[in-house]
Amino acid sequence: MGSAVERTDEHVREYLIFRGFNSTLKHFDSDIKADKEKGFRVDKIIDQLQQFVQNFELSGLKEYWLYLDRRLFCRLEDVYRSTVNKLRTSLYRYYVINTIQKGNLEKTQEFFQKQALELQTQSEWRDWFILPFIPSPEQNPAFSMYFSRQWADTFLVSLHNFLSVLFQCMPQPVLLSFEAEVQKMTSLTEENERLRQRLFALHTESRDQRDSDEMVHHKFPPYIQNKDRLGDTELDLMSSQRAMAIATAPSKNFFSTFLPPGRRTPGKPPQVTTGSSSSQTGVIRQDPQIIQPSKSKEAIQAKEGKPSSSQSSVNEPVSSQSQQSTNHSTNHVTNQNPRHKRIQDHEKERKELLSKPSPQTLEKKGETEEVEPLTETSSELSDCLNRGSWGVGAEGGGLQVEQPFIKLSQEEYGEHHSSIMHCRVDCSGRRVASLDVDGVIKVWSFNPIMQTKATIMSKSPLLSLEWATKPDRLLLLGSGVGTVRLYDTDAKKNLYEMNIDDTHPRILSLACSPSGSSFVCSAAAVGRAGSFESSRLPVPVSGQLLLWDTKTVKQQLQFSLEPGPVAINCTAFNHNGNLLVTGAADGIIRLFDMQRYESAMSWRAHDGEVYSVEFSSDENTVFSIGEDGKFIQWNIHRCGVKQTEQVLPQDATGPFVLSGYSGYKQVQVPRGRLFAFNSEGQHILTCSGAGGIIYRLTNGEPALERVLSLGGHKAPVVTVDWCSAVDCGTCLTASMDGKIKLSTLLAQKS
Repeated sequence: MGSAVERTDEHVREYLIFRGFNSTLKHFDSDIKADKEKGFRVDKIIDQLQQFVQNFELSGLKEYWLYLDRRLFCRLEDVYRSTVNKLRTSLYRYYVINTIQKGNLEKTQEFFQKQALELQTQSEWRDWFILPFIPSPEQNPAFSMYFSRQWADTFLVSLHNFLSVLFQCMPQPVLLSFEAEVQKMTSLTEENERLRQRLFALHTESRDQRDSDEMVHHKFPPYIQNKDRLGDTELDLMSSQRAMAIATAPSKNFFSTFLPPGRRTPGKPPQVTTGSSSSQTGVIRQDPQIIQPSKSKEAIQAKEGKPSSSQSSVNEPVSSQSQQSTNHSTNHVTNQNPRHKRIQDHEKERKELLSKPSPQTLEKKGETEEVEPLTETSSELSDCLNRGSWGVGAEGGGLQVEQPFIKLSQEEYGEHHSSIMHCRVDCSGRRVASLDVDGVIKVWSFNPIMQTKATIMSKSPLLSLEWATKPDRLLLLGSGVGTVRLYDTDAKKNLYEMNIDDTHPRILSLACSPSGSSFVCSAAAVGRAGSFESSRLPVPVSGQLLLWDTKTVKQQLQFSLEPGPVAINCTAFNHNGNLLVTGAADGIIRLFDMQRYESAMSWRAHDGEVYSVEFSSDENTVFSIGEDGKFIQWNIHRCGVKQTEQVLPQDATGPFVLSGYSGYKQVQVPRGRLFAFNSEGQHILTCSGAGGIIYRLTNGEPALERVLSLGGHKAPVVTVDWCSAVDCGTCLTASMDGKIKLSTLLAQKS
């Protein structure tokens, strides 16, 4: 209840300021200062009583207890009156024992003189009047118990528990019930998130099961599936419709049989007709003239340069059959018109094809069938299959292959009014902290709705931020005047403010250990101009790397930076905090052993500054992006050995440029995280001019394979973050116009 009262007081104060009720606010603040109930904080009430006892203020102790009696205890039922009297008696005894232990016999005698009229009628105090006259009362069997530490602790705990239960049972005003509502909403939100993740998992499992079932059967094109159901009068229309179906609308299910099982797209279930007729149970081979009526066999061979073996194997028997049917129809139906002649030809050809035995069988009476894929005689189709262009997507004009991620939605957070520097999700994935170049920090949530939780403004410029790991509600804020603040996002107040170093006032980077017991702070000197407008300064710039203890709020040590003190731009821990990797303004990556607090190795990584550095998922390699525009993967077991390297465009590495009116250009050097991995570490999110881009990591050349563009921005994206949970991941992309896009992705299991 105490925390709810404090938060309500803050909300009321904010409301009075908003309404301009200044006189009411003054009275409100004065009443809070004189509040004897201490905001219903039991610990503060106990501290006030102990302060009266330790200072020998008997009158203050009596007045404070009488106030609690009038305000709280008198409202209790009569059955609790004896408990209140016992607590009051123990409190007075606690005061008397303290005066004797401190050797202040004057205060002891003063107590009995002032309380004689009240206490002499009470039987429990009858033997206590001789207490000032006993030489060693602590050794007297009647009083020795009260001089023990155990009795004092038992009394204080009993009083604390009594007040706690009393406050919990008090009827609360409606305004204070918001705390319970917030907890209820939080639990409902977490339950909804778990159910949504289960729903995604069930959908994914059902899709995978459906895909595995469909992979058993090869699919016929639509015109083959419907051929047996057509009457003879419709056969004359089929030649043109078949060519159009192949040329304009290829079947995804049919062409997916050419792809590996992991890259097939889900299609509709096969349509199989059953019956007693032999025409419905036989296998239909395709006519090459049907698939490509506009091109003859000679034209195709002339285009390809040589006939294919697959063409000859299919065309020869069909051509002979066509010749036989043509001769037969010529001998018997010489006087019919061309339309009837063509119908007769198709009918004879159909009967002859269906009468031949086939090594394949269709599904009949519940048995599973496997049909040989049809052979396409078109040279364009052969070229596409040879090139593997079916996975190119819509831009390549081929068949769309299932992507590793599906963008479910994209929302915008637009509370900032200037370019973003940092944007980070906390460890639980529930809150986001974003910092702009004006020094304004917004703490906001996006589930179930996008809502601002806190706004942090500072007189001194803020340059960096980092979420604490334990507890995850705390936020580390680095300034430009050599201080780091520990901010509680729930209580919306500063817990500590640490003075780091006056000679290196610019806090460029913060990294909290996964254990939550310490954090690393990178401090740099001020540039020649003495401004705080840029968080990166030209080389060389002096800097320090410091380790601070979050519990004692003291500096533990200063790391040695060889070959000399230099500004550290980026820092990152591994999963257990035993290793720390840093990227500096001199282009050197340094790896520190956090058990020995010393440098394990270092190497020159980039020509220019190192902007962003992260461990890989298996923690055997380190990825970095530098001023030279390169994205490099380094082997930490072999110092300075590159595994992969790729040059990224300028809009992914900076400096970022935003053009304005009258030729004005805003230039921003990289400040926040330039790339982020998904939970499995196989895909990476980077910046771009119009939104984030997701790549797949490869071990060959190129090192990155583009798989998805998130888009949605009108200004260059300057920092990114990726929070993954089960199949649903959240990508954050922040741009120079102050807009932050939150893209929700669904991971597709292959």
